[in-house]
Amino acid sequence: MGRIRLHPSLKEVACAAGDTVLGALEKAGYALPNNCRAGACGECKVKVLSGQFDQGMVLDMALTQEERQQGYGLMCMAKPISEELVIDWGMEDAKPKLFPPRERQRYVVVERLARTPRIVELHLRPVAAPMRYWPGQYVTLGDARAGVPPRCYSVANAPRPDGTIVLQITRVDDGHTSRWVHERVHVGQVVQVNGPYGTFIGDPAVESPVLCLAAGSGLAPILALTEAALRRGFRKPVTLMFSARTPADLYADGPLAYWQTKHRSFTYVPCLTRLDAGQALPAGALAGRIPEVLGQRFPDLSAYSVFIAGSPAFVADCSQAVQALGALPQRMHTEGYVSQAGPQTVPEG
Repeated sequence: MGRIRLHPSLKEVACAAGDTVLGALEKAGYALPNNCRAGACGECKVKVLSGQFDQGMVLDMALTQEERQQGYGLMCMAKPISEELVIDWGMEDAKPKLFPPRERQRYVVVERLARTPRIVELHLRPVAAPMRYWPGQYVTLGDARAGVPPRCYSVANAPRPDGTIVLQITRVDDGHTSRWVHERVHVGQVVQVNGPYGTFIGDPAVESPVLCLAAGSGLAPILALTEAALRRGFRKPVTLMFSARTPADLYADGPLAYWQTKHRSFTYVPCLTRLDAGQALPAGALAGRIPEVLGQRFPDLSAYSVFIAGSPAFVADCSQAVQALGALPQRMHTEGYVSQAGPQTVPEG
């Protein structure tokens, strides 16, 4: 096991024996631009500042002799042969690059779970090559032959080796597609997915504490972002505040409790807006709308990156609240359901 050090951020990425630099960076959550993954296009060209590597077979048109002499290499084929390889790539360059969306991808429904009376969770496994996506992005789901229009749903999990994606779909009474999912889509059915879409994604280069605010099935992209951050060993504090009406609407307590137990840097704070008189709060929960109770936990958000997902009203209210507490606009990321073109969420509590 060697290591790749990014300059100038000095971040370190583990590289297993036989891994390419590109592969190691991707396993750590970084998105180094690439296209062919075969040493032919040159998109992954990076200058190596120190250390030794086996470049492998690449085309001269993608990496000239002059560039080789200057220390450049194609990271899709380069394999470190020294314990440490320092590459001139990081910070701005390390921001994710979006993957091209693919149409009509066939997935099989392998599991279906009723999370709440109005939210059903589908686990979809790809028939062909897994879709590449960034946590926080969304796909469209529908059935044109059945007259069911495609609608947008955020993926609720970080990428998995088998390509399974999880969708949490809220029943909307006048929503044709959501009623189709709730009433007719069953385990074993083949469905078509398009995507990924959207730019509500995390930046692996971020080194600040993170605050996530979600309401209804706006929790889905937040779950994916959080899972990905914890999986890659993000060590700064991560707090997830989830707004729901009643305890019955807290539909992801299991994985959230697991993350909170396993990762000392992660804190989950449910916020309930419609408790009955005398009803006890769950452990660690707050009573009230997030914009109104946020200041109790975070009097100063100037050092935080903030992610907000939910209905437009929820996103607007939370955005106003976090800015009043000092959050910087350039560190705020929002995702709200505006129309049929956006991810569907239920109204917050």
